[in-house]
Amino acid sequence: MCYIVPKSDCFYLSILFSKFAGNYLYMNIISNRLNRLRDAMRKQGIAAYIVPGTDPHAGEYIADYWKEREWICGFDGSAGTAVITLDKAGVWVDSRYFIQSDVQLQDTGFTSMKMGLPETPDILPWLAVVLKKGDKVGVNPQLFSMNAFAAMQETLALSDIELVSADLIKPIWEERPSLPVQKIFVYDVSYAGKSSTEKIALLRTEIRKLHADVFVMNALDDIAWLFNIRGNDVAYNPVATAYALVDMTTVVIYVSPDKLTEQVRHYFAMQGVVVKDYLTINDDLVAISPDKKVLLDGNKINRSLFEAIPSACIIINRMSPVTLLKSCKNETELAGMRKAMIKDGVALTRFFMWLEANVTSEKLTELSVADNLYNFRAEQENFVGESFGTIAGYASHGAIVHYKADEKSNAKILPEGLLLLDSGGQFLEGTTDITRTVSLGNPTSQQKTDFTLVLKGHIGIAIAVFPVGTRGSQLDVLARKAMWDRGLNYGHGTGHGVGHFLNVHEGPQNIRMDENPVPLQPGMFISNEPGLYRKDEYGIRTENLIHVVKDQQTEFGQFLKFETLTLFPIDVSLVDMSLLTAAEISWLNAYHQEVYDKIAPHLNKAEKQWLRNKTKII
Repeated sequence: MCYIVPKSDCFYLSILFSKFAGNYLYMNIISNRLNRLRDAMRKQGIAAYIVPGTDPHAGEYIADYWKEREWICGFDGSAGTAVITLDKAGVWVDSRYFIQSDVQLQDTGFTSMKMGLPETPDILPWLAVVLKKGDKVGVNPQLFSMNAFAAMQETLALSDIELVSADLIKPIWEERPSLPVQKIFVYDVSYAGKSSTEKIALLRTEIRKLHADVFVMNALDDIAWLFNIRGNDVAYNPVATAYALVDMTTVVIYVSPDKLTEQVRHYFAMQGVVVKDYLTINDDLVAISPDKKVLLDGNKINRSLFEAIPSACIIINRMSPVTLLKSCKNETELAGMRKAMIKDGVALTRFFMWLEANVTSEKLTELSVADNLYNFRAEQENFVGESFGTIAGYASHGAIVHYKADEKSNAKILPEGLLLLDSGGQFLEGTTDITRTVSLGNPTSQQKTDFTLVLKGHIGIAIAVFPVGTRGSQLDVLARKAMWDRGLNYGHGTGHGVGHFLNVHEGPQNIRMDENPVPLQPGMFISNEPGLYRKDEYGIRTENLIHVVKDQQTEFGQFLKFETLTLFPIDVSLVDMSLLTAAEISWLNAYHQEVYDKIAPHLNKAEKQWLRNKTKII
């Protein structure tokens, strides 16, 4: 699944004259903020300041309190980094945001720096040119990981430029949103499968293996998993803003008191967890005995926490052991995911029946389709919300991998062409993520060929058998081979890890061309989503969630395979049967029979007949 939208010129022009009513006044506000930041830079001897669109917890979605980049420059895209010197300012954006940044940054004093174009240097080489030896570059250490800070520091040092920690936005951001205060809720062990006490014991075993004394945690999904809690502090991911420290005798969670109910306080006490205020984490880090060995994940822990640890402590920089423990689901979590998949299949059946019945009205749009899909999911018991913003890409919009409809790009859906629908739900039982591409009319020969090539790649992953120790990068070619044979490809990864009623994007496992040293292990959930995109024509993606399970044991070792979890038909009207092998046809028929067998008992007579027609043997 993929995110965020490149939007049309007219849409962003409308933003300037509607959302930011009083255009001139708004630009003056941004210019004033920029001037105040530069005054703060001069007082601290800082020649350049970098403001990313991140938070202290390395999260995919961030709370309003941490949106420093948006506040200083007005650009609100999901990705982008602002850089301010005493006489220049720019925002580095990728191709998704070229148009948006041009419009939102107009007359603010910031320039849109379009990454990937020949004339646009990367941030650090640009700073090496515009600054002089001995200059200082400042960053808010809460917004950069320890490893990212160290890499920047090393690169800038080659030009005799110093990287320093400085929180310059906080003193000048008046009327800043408050830190999130949404209530935490306990995630019952009947869903989680293991108590927090059991998980803490497992974690302590891993800490001992690494010869560490204390473990510092700041990743919100890791914390939610460890303590069996959930929250509503960011969009889509059911996490709560917190930090944690774990040693061999004490476990501390740092969270705002406003987020705690009496039930949650009692729960933490029963689990032996000490509760402290969110803002006191630095005080406790400073107080760590200098003879302790401190375990942390340098790709996640923010630089500010690292700086608080006494310099005499031995630092053990490793991937968080919770990340791997969390990725291998237990039997209760797996059972919950299977229930969630059935609920999703029921909702999708009813939705696509509605779509087919209404597409000829020519009143449907990408947004109305997404809204109705949400409503069908919401009818299911224990539905909590979407696992990400639905991507409904009709016709040429389906070719935009990071597409999300808005009021101006919102295409009318007609009884022709292809619709790509990427969506997911958060249920108490688990997290879903599914993409289906369907024909709304008479598909062309090229569309059928492309769809079938994607399907061959999808099946290639679904039926893969591989030895223990295999990494996702070693399997990725199975999804691409049929396309590569015809000179075709797709630019995104084939699969990402998925959480259990947690983040729909979860590490450490994935399937993609880039090397990832983490092997696939039993219990891991991964998406299987090859695609093919023809610019200005259409996009195709077929996505199921899969689960790593044991296969046969031979004299050559233990082998693994995937179990497909997602339950919904693939549009066979788009399949060119002549391109499929007998084994691929067998898989498709078996999959459709499983879909019918598991979904049909939850449907009425008409719905069962519709599903039977979509899953008939071919």
